Amino acid sequence: MFYRRKFYTVKIEFAEKFNEHFNKTNLPNQLKYGARLVGRWMKDNKDNTAEIFAIWEYDSYEDYIEIENNVKGDAAHVKRIKDWYEKNGGREHVYSEYILEVRNEPLLSTLNKEN
Repeated sequence: MFYRRKFYTVKIEFAEKFNEHFNKTNLPNQLKYGARLVGRWMKDNKDNTAEIFAIWEYDSYEDYIEIENNVKGDAAHVKRIKDWYEKNGGREHVYSEYILEVRNEPLLSTLNKEN
């Protein structure tokens, strides 16, 4: 299995809009191509920002790459993403004003292989 964590730091005032976008746009397209969501969480940092992160599971790293290529190659999905950014002032604006940090990280198990 391969696991990854997609992590964002966003301004609190944008969190609801960002979470709605995930649930309506990103999640269905990821699931369509075979990604499995373990869970998605949010933590208020008490400084007008929130951490929002999801943990995803794949059968292998190669499957992850294939799924990501399919997601990025889905023209209708890419248009929905572009339209969402435009509705919110454009991609550059969203990343300069609301999304302060993004990380996409592999997760490594600390369990013994026998467990």
